[in-house]
Amino acid sequence: MFHAGKRRGAGAVTEYRHEYKYMIDAGQKAVLKLRAQGVLERDAHAGADGAYLIRSLYFDSPDDDCFYENENGDDPREKYRIRFYNCDASRISLECKAKRRGMTRKTACPITRGQCERFMAGEIPEPDGEVSPRQSAMFAQMRFKSLRPVVIVQYVRMPFVCDAGNVRVTFDDSIASSNDIAGFLQPEIPLRSVLGTGNSILEVKWDELLPAYIKEQMALDSLQWTSFSKYYLCRKYNCYGGVRV
Repeated sequence: MFHAGKRRGAGAVTEYRHEYKYMIDAGQKAVLKLRAQGVLERDAHAGADGAYLIRSLYFDSPDDDCFYENENGDDPREKYRIRFYNCDASRISLECKAKRRGMTRKTACPITRGQCERFMAGEIPEPDGEVSPRQSAMFAQMRFKSLRPVVIVQYVRMPFVCDAGNVRVTFDDSIASSNDIAGFLQPEIPLRSVLGTGNSILEVKWDELLPAYIKEQMALDSLQWTSFSKYYLCRKYNCYGGVRV
């Protein structure tokens, strides 16, 4: 049985949650953002404009197991990534996102810049210093799977939240990929858009219950649901155009 819990930051494990994704165009985005503002609160972690920048470095096996598991809709499955926000490399986290029975769970732990640079170079570093059991286990699992960095995913997220049901609604815009893995921690890297002009991804996450008024206001039953992750899209339509590398 799955249990849902509060969202936590780096160094934490969230319980399994519902997560639905929808492809939306510019017109839908404009309307839905206005509706979200009417029934949800702005996320306190967002900037003055209500958004923040996310950059992630994703890993896959030599046989691209993560890519094909997503393409085939395999369940269960999991993927590993390194993430930081607003180009601030002073706080970097290693994350594992698992999917089981259509629900998702995120495990995260902080890593140092030095550890991140070794991951970027294709190494799985040994944990050093006072390491948590979670970090040790995540490093070991990545080593067991022979994971290596394959693509950078970057986008701008505008998040809204609601305490009832621990609901989180996000609008992800300017989704882009890069193969400049050596430049992952740099402020500026070459990027290639992976969606058509004006298109975005709407994500809706919740624990046991999605309040009916939120579902109605966000018109979820009329939207185009997608099972593909941003990782999958960026691998498929990367910097070299239309082919996975």
